[in-house]
Amino acid sequence: MDKRALIEKNIASSIETKQRLLADENNLKAIVVIASSIIEAYQNGKKVLFCGNGGSAADAQHLAAELSGRYYYDRPPLNSDALHVNTSYLTAVANDYSYDQVYSRLIQAVIKEGDILIGLSTSGNSGNVVKALEEAKSRGAITVGFTGAGGGKMKQHCDWTLEIDSKDTPRIQECHLMIGHAICEVVETTLYPQ
Repeated sequence: MDKRALIEKNIASSIETKQRLLADENNLKAIVVIASSIIEAYQNGKKVLFCGNGGSAADAQHLAAELSGRYYYDRPPLNSDALHVNTSYLTAVANDYSYDQVYSRLIQAVIKEGDILIGLSTSGNSGNVVKALEEAKSRGAITVGFTGAGGGKMKQHCDWTLEIDSKDTPRIQECHLMIGHAICEVVETTLYPQ
């Protein structure tokens, strides 16, 4: 396949995946509920945390920055962070305990009842994300999963799961980021209307 054809194939595949998402009434309703839950959490002085691995960690950090910094316009910062940003902590716990515990151990220290944890995993089976969601739920946090088709193991530990109808990691991640951006805009314009 030549370069241009490969590029066109990727764009068409991305559009097709997003069109399936746009037609998925269950996911659209869940996105509204998740955005509303985040708004309510912030109105009650709570925080929103994110976790993931690899590209999903990058998306987690990106979305946390949209909330804690700004999305479209200047407004007060919102309490949000990605759990992997302290590399000294991450590598120490991975070395001294296990990589599966890097998020759940931190959750024990930082999550409070009513906070929100959003776990990103295209398969839904990332051990450290599953354990983090399980720990957060046991502490009274609202748990949200962004995943691919089927939901994987993390589905049973989530109050709300967004399952992108795909097994293609890049397409799933593109939808996760797009959904995250939509949520950030709803949160920002609701809490700080212009």
